[in-house]
Amino acid sequence: MKTVNPDPAPKPLTPDAEAAIKALAGRQSRASGLLMRAINFAGKQVEDTLKRLPKGARGQIDGAARMALRQSYELAARSRTGVLADRVRTDNMHKAMATVSGALGGFGGLPTALAELPVATTVIFRAVQGVAVQYGEDPSSEDTRLECLAVFGAGGPGEEDDGVDTSFLGARLGLTGPAVHGLIARVAPRFAAVLSQKLASQAVPIIGAAAGAGTNYAFTGYYVEMAHVHFGLRQLAREHGDEAVLNAFHAHLATARKPVNRA
Repeated sequence: MKTVNPDPAPKPLTPDAEAAIKALAGRQSRASGLLMRAINFAGKQVEDTLKRLPKGARGQIDGAARMALRQSYELAARSRTGVLADRVRTDNMHKAMATVSGALGGFGGLPTALAELPVATTVIFRAVQGVAVQYGEDPSSEDTRLECLAVFGAGGPGEEDDGVDTSFLGARLGLTGPAVHGLIARVAPRFAAVLSQKLASQAVPIIGAAAGAGTNYAFTGYYVEMAHVHFGLRQLAREHGDEAVLNAFHAHLATARKPVNRA
């Protein structure tokens, strides 16, 4: 993965940079509300929806998360060329695709919901790549794809597991197969926790179609927001250095009284 810090000495934080960091911290603090609204859309609290999953299903979710992340890592880059790339570029288009996918996945209950996971994950991955472009990253490069993969480690709606894990920002991984698998292994448990709530909302046939559409729309929006935080911090760190940017980011989050995964 390319080094975030530039070769010259990092520049001190400017008022504009501080304002940008504060805005990113606010963006992270607000983003988790999207997932909670999605769960409420299904008509149940998180604990109730999880009870709908049959015994043994939760054990399948971690494996499903790993497989979906591996497939999206390979497929999302290829989908950025050709007809699909020309027609699906905006966040709203990705949200629309995810909504349709979620509705179809929830129509048949848990079996179709599990089958739909790779599709939804690839759509979200592709949307995250689009955000990376906005911050000067090359969406076709392997290092950018690794950074996109790291965004899926952003956790879920729980207070203790909220927002971008900034340890990824300082990671220096080699572009090797083991590095990719290692990152997936680290990201998958967090992503699986989110997926368990998505699948619970889709577990009831027919009704699950509406819940799947709503949760997929919100999940896409959530990870897009986390991508803005992740790549926004990376862009600032290229000019001002990891330490100064992340310290300021954590300070603004602390002010907002939001828990954070420290680097």
